[in-house]
Amino acid sequence: MNVLRTVSLAAATSAVLAVSAPAFAQQPASASCAPASEQQIAALFDRWNESLRTLDPDKVLANYAGDGVLLPTVSNQPRATPAEIRDYFVKFLKGAPQGKIDHRIIRIGCNVAQDVGTYTFKFKDGKSVHARYTYVYEWQNGQWLIAHHHSSAMPEVVAAASAP
Repeated sequence: MNVLRTVSLAAATSAVLAVSAPAFAQQPASASCAPASEQQIAALFDRWNESLRTLDPDKVLANYAGDGVLLPTVSNQPRATPAEIRDYFVKFLKGAPQGKIDHRIIRIGCNVAQDVGTYTFKFKDGKSVHARYTYVYEWQNGQWLIAHHHSSAMPEVVAAASAP
């Protein structure tokens, strides 16, 4: 009886993971998936945020996959190469930014995870920016790296500022 229950639980868990994982995260059953918990994925933002504290663009860049893409908050230019991502952080780090997660949703698939939500950045001049974010992490060469990072200022704030 316990064996049957265990098999049913495993089958149900697999079915739930297949449904909740994004289509690009679903891999064949034979694929080797790196284990990951919500806490581990949440800690990846902390790792990235700590690299901002160093004010070293190369340390920030080390969080990104070689083919990672950054759609940054304070630039209109998509960054699709390590050199472009680094260039963005050379400028962004001048403000000594520090982020704090306000709300998040984490989804975990096979060797891919998403951390999506809102955060607030504070800068050394006392200003702050509220923004939406998406981090898509991929398991590459034994570590989680940012494959896609999108950040945009909250639209209500922008719309309110431009209202007559």
